[in-house]
Amino acid sequence: MADNIVIVKNLTKKYGDKKVVDGISFNVEKGEIFGILGPNGAGKTTTLEMIEAIREIDGGSASINHIDVGEHPQKVRYIIGVQPQSPAFQDKTKLKEIIELFAASYGEKVDPIAMLKIVNLEEKANEYVENLSGGQRQRLSIAASLVHNPKVFFMDEPTTGLDPQARRNLWDLVKDIQKKGITVILTTHYLEEAEMLCDRVAIMDQGTIIALDSPKNLIKELLGRGFKKERHVEQADLEDVFIDLTGKKLRD
Repeated sequence: MADNIVIVKNLTKKYGDKKVVDGISFNVEKGEIFGILGPNGAGKTTTLEMIEAIREIDGGSASINHIDVGEHPQKVRYIIGVQPQSPAFQDKTKLKEIIELFAASYGEKVDPIAMLKIVNLEEKANEYVENLSGGQRQRLSIAASLVHNPKVFFMDEPTTGLDPQARRNLWDLVKDIQKKGITVILTTHYLEEAEMLCDRVAIMDQGTIIALDSPKNLIKELLGRGFKKERHVEQADLEDVFIDLTGKKLRD
């Protein structure tokens, strides 16, 4: 039997008469990277926000590490990390100070340089946050979200707007987070990202889950239904050319 750290049953969210999340159920296994995919308006972000105890649950239930989200939202917040779509930090604050502030909010004391090193920002420790690029802000957001060693880490479209180097670097960071034993739940519009990172994905549309399995099994199932398309398989693509010519190193 799988060791499920997140259990969602008949989760529902309504705005007026419209159900934006319509009775969905799924489990997330401890230590896996679980993706939630779907078009705009499918209910992905609302689902995450209910599980994160940010948005009220209208029906059904969600639990994390056997803690009911609806009954004990504060307890849940202490065992999860959340990276928002657009991270925002107070200006005129140094990166190491931000890490210290986030740690203090959880009653923790950490080495800010060690935390920044995880996301390759240790050399920016004394820089002000407003001087960071978009990719650097995303990495800082990850470091700040990990100060209390959460059991589950939520990422909502983490690579939107990033350049290829920053995007691939963030993929490596997600894998490193998983290696630490932290369960990762993410949403993304980049399907190659989901295929690269996720152990399993749930595909949502109009508030419901219409498919849930590993990317490999979902592709195999599609082919088994007779799906075919003309495709000339190349050994590399334009992004590979770009990375090869400009280098994999992050640009600061």
